[in-house]
Amino acid sequence: MRWREFIAGLSVAAVAWPLVARGQQPALPVIGFVNAGSAEPSAGYVAAFRKGLGETGYVEGQNVTVEYHWLEGHFDRLPALMADLVRRRVAVISTQGSSAASIAAKAATTTIPIVFGVGQDPVKLGLVASLARPGGNATGINFFAQEVAAKRLALLCELMSKAAQVAVLVNPANATTAEITSREVSEAARTLGIQIRILNASTIDEIEASFATLARERPDAVFIAPDSFYTSRRTQLAILAAHHRLPAAFGARDFVLAGGLMSYGTNYADRFRQNGVYAGKILGGNKPADLPVLQSNTFEFVINRGTAKSLGLTIPEGLLAIAEVIE
Repeated sequence: MRWREFIAGLSVAAVAWPLVARGQQPALPVIGFVNAGSAEPSAGYVAAFRKGLGETGYVEGQNVTVEYHWLEGHFDRLPALMADLVRRRVAVISTQGSSAASIAAKAATTTIPIVFGVGQDPVKLGLVASLARPGGNATGINFFAQEVAAKRLALLCELMSKAAQVAVLVNPANATTAEITSREVSEAARTLGIQIRILNASTIDEIEASFATLARERPDAVFIAPDSFYTSRRTQLAILAAHHRLPAAFGARDFVLAGGLMSYGTNYADRFRQNGVYAGKILGGNKPADLPVLQSNTFEFVINRGTAKSLGLTIPEGLLAIAEVIE
C-alpha cells in the first residue's frame, strides 16, 4: 500500500468513527406519561413534572425521553395503551391523577416501575402493600382527593350559608373515583343535613347537558368531583357555572383561577413535581418497593372574590380568615 493511500484511509476512518460511535450509543430510557386529560390545558403540570425530573438530574431530550399519552377522558383506551407500554418495555410508567390509569398499569405489569398519583388510599386500591413499604413495582403519591370531599362540601355550605340542595357532578368513565366521591359526599351530606343529587358527565357534550339540567333544576350549588378529565375542562366548567349563575366548588386552585367560586384540595402542580422526582429516582437506580408512598400534607382553600360578588354572595369573615382570596 502506498503511503498516500494509507493516510487517506486513516482520514476516512477518522471521519466515520464518530458516526459509528453515535449509532451505537444506547437509546435514552423512556417514561410513559399517562394522563386522563388533554395536552394543552395540562402544560403547567407537564412543566412541574419536568421540574421534578430535573431535581434528580434528568432532562427530557438529553438523558431521558418522555412519551405523553393523553386519554382525553377515554378510559377505555387504557388496556391497549398499557399493553403497548409493557410490550416496548419502557423504563417507567407515570400515571398522573387517575386511579383507573394506575390500576390498569398495575394489572399490566409486575416488573416495570410505576409512579402513580391517586386521590384514594393506594393500599385499598391494591397498588401497594403498605405506605411505608410498597413492596412491589409501584409507588407514588396519595393526594387525598376523596378524603377531603367532606371538608370541601362543608366549606361550600358555610360559604353559601343557607344551602339545602347541592348537585354533584361525577365522571362515570372514571368509575373508582366516581364511586368513592359519591359515597364520601353522600355521607357528608347526611351529617350536614343537606340533600344531594348525583349527575354523570364523561364528555364535553355531557358536561354541557348536565349544566343545562342544573339550570332548570336550580340547586343551591354544584360540587365538581376530582377528576383529571374535569381538570382539563376547568375553563368550560367555570364558564358554565358562571353563565348559569351556579356557585361551584372544585378540588384545586386552577379551577378558581379559571373563574370558579372556590376550591379545597392539594396543589396539583406540586404533586406532578413529586411524581417527576420519584420517576427520576427510579431511573437513577432506586426501586419502587423502597420508596415510601408520599402523602400530601398541605391543603389550599381558595375563593374567587369576583365570582362571589357576581353571584351576590358575601364571604363570611371566618372564611376570609382561612382562605386565599383571589381578587
